[in-house]
Amino acid sequence: MSIARLTFVWSAASNFNRRYRMVIHTSDFESEEIRSLALFSSLDDARFSMLMRGAYVQNLPPMIDLITEGDKSDFLHVLISGSVELFANWNDHETTMAVLRPTSTFILAATIRQARYLMSARTLEKSRIVLVPSEDVSAMFDLAPDFARAVVTELAICYRANIMTTKNLKLRSSLERLANHLLAERKLAGDTQSFELGIEKRRLASSLGMTPENLSRAFRQLKPYGVAIDGSRVIIADPSDLEGLAKPADLIDEPCLK
Repeated sequence: MSIARLTFVWSAASNFNRRYRMVIHTSDFESEEIRSLALFSSLDDARFSMLMRGAYVQNLPPMIDLITEGDKSDFLHVLISGSVELFANWNDHETTMAVLRPTSTFILAATIRQARYLMSARTLEKSRIVLVPSEDVSAMFDLAPDFARAVVTELAICYRANIMTTKNLKLRSSLERLANHLLAERKLAGDTQSFELGIEKRRLASSLGMTPENLSRAFRQLKPYGVAIDGSRVIIADPSDLEGLAKPADLIDEPCLK
């Protein structure tokens, strides 16, 4: 990536609540990790440069607020490295909506409509994020049919994922939700016998619609199914035992990419 200049910006009006932030301005965005994203891959070089003319990259430490629920969308965010929590608040209650890992965009629907965010977001670890102005994304949506189709495809994927999440919450007990989550994480880890949770237990509990106390109880209830927990490490002695309880279903648990 060709770097034109490196500046430090202090912005009182930004979503970062007067936080000190490092902004890397680039003369182009031909980095493969950005250019090859499905959302941008259909754009020719001229239109890609046009879309990215006001974009920039941020390298952020953990626990930095990125967007705030209720604020109007200013940027499309693209997570390149690290992890981000999407969460929501109501009446002094907070819940984890999702934990994003690379490479992910958020929140595309608000960006296209230039509407208010329905969720907040914060980094969970050191993260690298591309910010593309919402007005430029909307303008390119009207200008480039291939880009519009890519946007619709990504929104469709997100919609179907939300349907699966709702089915998981409404059709399964908390124990079954945890069992299926552990089987999915095991698969992502390469079907290894042991793996890291990759998320704090209280956030995991919230994302599964449980309290931390219920999560601890559920882990104990999974012991007869060959599940052991050591801090943040999970050991599954025989996944077939756990699958018998979880009953994974491809219309709930498999990623919907079509």
